[in-house]
Amino acid sequence: MKISILTYPLLTVGLLAAASAAAAGDQDASDATALTGQAKTAVAAFAAELKSELMAAIGAGGPVQAIDVCHARAPAIARRISEEQGLELSRVSQRNRNAENAPGAWQAAVLDDFQARLEAGEDPGSLTWQEFAEMQGGREFRFMKAIPTQPLCLTCHGTAIAPPVTEKLAELYPGDKATGFEEGDLRGAFVVVRQLD
Repeated sequence: MKISILTYPLLTVGLLAAASAAAAGDQDASDATALTGQAKTAVAAFAAELKSELMAAIGAGGPVQAIDVCHARAPAIARRISEEQGLELSRVSQRNRNAENAPGAWQAAVLDDFQARLEAGEDPGSLTWQEFAEMQGGREFRFMKAIPTQPLCLTCHGTAIAPPVTEKLAELYPGDKATGFEEGDLRGAFVVVRQLD
């Protein structure tokens, strides 16, 4: 049997390419695990700090005072955590209160997926999603975690909202779409984006 002299180099190149692709896949999986962990940590820190401030505000001045926490403090907390961790942390909702929290196209698609998964019986508190995306400015990691409506949320996002709360919401958010929720509904999602290069 005759073997061409070119066979061995071509075989070597093919094996190297396959090994390189496998290594890249392993690296992506490793990166995804680390980045997902960082995203979950950022989201947990934001949610815990926001809830703590909301509870303190409700205790000090009732639900109307809590609205100020969501209006002013929530964006400040998100900015600080974003800067500390080198990522972009935000919240989005298809029934948003703040116009700045309207989802982009890919975020809206994830929210639709979360809603479908919720309706299929998945626990709303466990709904997450992540991907790597190629953008014009480089590669980025994207992560989203669902925000289920909890009893605390219903004071300002539920179906029976006290008149002083309604008045304050109308003053701060004339285009408010974030009422009429029930416990367990999908309120929206936390979003984490990290630029990779």
